[in-house]
Amino acid sequence: MSKYNLNNSYKAVVIGGSAGSFQGVVKILSQLPKGFPLPIIMCLHRLKHVRNGFVEALSIKSVVQVTEPHDKENIKKGSVYLAPANYHMSVELGLYFALSTEEMINNSRPAIDITLGTSAFVYKEKLIGILLSGANKDGALGMKNIHDRGGLTIVQEPSECMIDTMPRAALAATKIDHVLKVDQIVEFLKELDKQYR
Repeated sequence: MSKYNLNNSYKAVVIGGSAGSFQGVVKILSQLPKGFPLPIIMCLHRLKHVRNGFVEALSIKSVVQVTEPHDKENIKKGSVYLAPANYHMSVELGLYFALSTEEMINNSRPAIDITLGTSAFVYKEKLIGILLSGANKDGALGMKNIHDRGGLTIVQEPSECMIDTMPRAALAATKIDHVLKVDQIVEFLKELDKQYR
């Protein structure tokens, strides 16, 4: 029996983060079990004029190559995707990405709420949402969307965050299933992986 009461019905993991989340993301991706079965869809706030280096930096550490999807690119199992700089990234019902340059939301593009909210709409109870360190409230509404549609929600333990505004906003906005340190999130994903073996 899984410590986190997990099963193999989940279809995707979505991760949001902003200021202070980079190290956490690196740790999660570097310790991901080989052959992790689900797509990991990441929306991280980043400098909009810095296109190069970010994906490469993540890919160097990651067990799975990190890619920035193109508009209309299909979502594949076991892949890791990162919202491109300066584009909102939505998940669409046909299990593909849509990119847009519409107005900023929460002073952000990509907006975490868009990626989390559209993922919740598509994957419903088969989604796991993870929100890490960050300096604004982007992602709180997205986590509420995930909870309201039956998905599982995790936020980084606020005391561990470099800036705890984002996880605290999510905790205020909705029921969060697990409040975990990054090492525990890694453990959670390893536990999840075992359900598919």
